[in-house]
Amino acid sequence: MPTKTIKVDYLARVEGEGALDLHIEGGEVTAANLRIFEPPRFFEAFLQGRGYTELPDIVARICGICPVAYQMSAVQAAEDAFGVTVDGQLRALRRMLYCGEWIESHGLHVVMLHAPDFLGYPDAIRMAEKHGDAVRKGLALKKAGNSLMALLGGREIHPVNLRPGGFYRVPSKKELAPISDDLKRARDLAVELVHWVASFPFPDFEQDYEFVALRHPDEYPITGGRIVSSCDIDIAIAEFENEFEERHVPHSTALHAMVKRRGAYLVGPLARYALNYDRLPQSIRSLASESGLGPVCTNPFRSIVVRALEIAFACEEALRLIANYEQPDQPAIALEPREGTGFGCTEAPRGICWHRYDFEADGTIRTARIVPPTSQNQPRIEQDLAAVAAPLAAETDEIIRNRCEQSIRNYDPCISCSAHFLDLSVHRS
Repeated sequence: MPTKTIKVDYLARVEGEGALDLHIEGGEVTAANLRIFEPPRFFEAFLQGRGYTELPDIVARICGICPVAYQMSAVQAAEDAFGVTVDGQLRALRRMLYCGEWIESHGLHVVMLHAPDFLGYPDAIRMAEKHGDAVRKGLALKKAGNSLMALLGGREIHPVNLRPGGFYRVPSKKELAPISDDLKRARDLAVELVHWVASFPFPDFEQDYEFVALRHPDEYPITGGRIVSSCDIDIAIAEFENEFEERHVPHSTALHAMVKRRGAYLVGPLARYALNYDRLPQSIRSLASESGLGPVCTNPFRSIVVRALEIAFACEEALRLIANYEQPDQPAIALEPREGTGFGCTEAPRGICWHRYDFEADGTIRTARIVPPTSQNQPRIEQDLAAVAAPLAAETDEIIRNRCEQSIRNYDPCISCSAHFLDLSVHRS
């Protein structure tokens, strides 16, 4: 069989700019490279020398779709360094804000970025010609999530209300009432969405993943917990660097994260779901069963169903938090900066978002390290691409290309978020 290279110069319907190079020789896939060619964005570098109060506004710019993920991990790292724990209603408000991000981000991905693949459309605009009702419902879900983010975060894009210690302003119970009505409608739409995407035709493609996610003692993880895996990892957030490392690869400006002892792993909805199924409310577990899912899903193409389930969960969770909400006396806990290191890790829609900051005595940031979800999934994406393409090696380039692009969109990769160099060593012989 001939040797050939299949190239996708620009990946459609992913966040950021990337390409795919697939090499087939003698009917075997010899390399599958997800090539990230966006320039490094140097967030870790220009955080150095800035004050801790500037953290939320700066890291929010890493992602326009998931700014809360970066803000929440950052403020929790500052609080960790300064010996402060935010709990009670302030913690509940943060979880509520994060629910808004899950709803809008998952809604965007499920309907606008991913569903067209299963229905044979090049984009959501073409899909809307025959599935306009589904697109309208998806946009309504995104709007509901954005409304919750705008109320609690001050605005829906790059929120401005989150700060180390809490918030600048907290809402009254009366202000949350209209949002509650929106979320009840959104919950019903999310249930419909689960049933819709569960009816899609899915390739038979089961993979042996090492799942990695947060796990909390008594709740489905969003804003905290321990880092666990489906193998043997069970560590505190501060111990992340003991088990995981990032590596440079020649074909990408994005770092590739690995389990030091084993290699590639998976973060995101499939991992959260598999490692925390028992933390979901019974209503969501019943919905999962109705959609054909068991407690663990290892088919990445079915991740669209798990994302839809998480939208329904986020709607229910936000409603529960609103029903139990009592306005706190103060919007924030006072912080006293001190020299030290702090760690933060939360569950972005795409998976764990880990931060570490070293602070001077006055709260100035000495060093920063941010490990976003997509850089953690990059090696696993490439393994999936090779596995997807292998049985299709004799098919036309178009068939292979389409299936590989669909496989990449299983992950909803945020390429821009992952293009963060830490340091670079060049070795020439």
